[in-house]
Amino acid sequence: MQLSLESMEAYLALFGMNDRNMAVLEQELEVSAALRQNELIFKGAGENIALAERVVGKLIDMLRKGEMIDPSRIRYAAALAREGRLDEMEEIMGDVVAITYRGRRIQCKTLGQKAYVASVRENELTLAVGPAGTGKTYLAMAMAVVAMRNKEVERIVLTRPAVEAGEKLGFLPGDMSQKVDPYLRPLYDALYEIMGLESYQRLVERGTLEVAPLAFMRGRTLSDAFIILDEAQNTTPEQMKMFLTRLGTGSRCIVTGDISQIDLQKGKKSGLVEAMEVLRNVPGIRIVELTAKDVVRHELVQKIVRAYADYEAQEGKDL
Repeated sequence: MQLSLESMEAYLALFGMNDRNMAVLEQELEVSAALRQNELIFKGAGENIALAERVVGKLIDMLRKGEMIDPSRIRYAAALAREGRLDEMEEIMGDVVAITYRGRRIQCKTLGQKAYVASVRENELTLAVGPAGTGKTYLAMAMAVVAMRNKEVERIVLTRPAVEAGEKLGFLPGDMSQKVDPYLRPLYDALYEIMGLESYQRLVERGTLEVAPLAFMRGRTLSDAFIILDEAQNTTPEQMKMFLTRLGTGSRCIVTGDISQIDLQKGKKSGLVEAMEVLRNVPGIRIVELTAKDVVRHELVQKIVRAYADYEAQEGKDL
């Protein structure tokens, strides 16, 4: 296929450093690619070559519209092409969720992520369920920061169950902050990347940003707040009900979790699983279920998620 990119920067963006992007495309669609002057030549099965040409055409279109190209987007474009849905890539182009303090755009990379973001914008409570690497927590953090910047809420409240310690943290060394820090560290990391350490510290000092274990939510009413409950698969039904009834006026809530990674004691039902059953048809609440297709971390994470899903499905058949 003929390439007519406007600059060397565009070629570099398409092919990636050391042709990294083309290597991903070759692997995903089982073709080999070679550039001769302005002609990109694919070798492989005829159907795969046709798919590769369509994917490259879509990537070029994305570049011209100011979109970034990276391996995760190429893998997703290839997956959509195999399903005959490549044109749906248009739906995730141009919608910027947030901009980090370093100026980097945070955008949805999959249709599942777009549905997740749309749900948060449209509903007071969203339950986002899916495997590791689908961006559940990171996108939730980004939307919380945007809501704070836009003065839609007065504060951000982030919480997680400290399930490994059974919510009883007294035996751990240090003060309370040091006791709960290991459980909340992933939330801190996401906040630092989005808003920067100085902005984070200012919000904490003003009391407009709170990061606390779930046990600290009991007895409170959280109004005019953006509330995120992370790792919710590790709540008990009692904890989940307690948390959901903290929601006050003017607040928005996101509950995230991965029901394939429940760390509760054997035989104990997950509060997230029960909430999905109880709340599925309640107006103002939406459940978004992300899948392995929405994994945007390292490609191995997607393969690991699929391998475990296949293994667990086979184990279920053997019972």
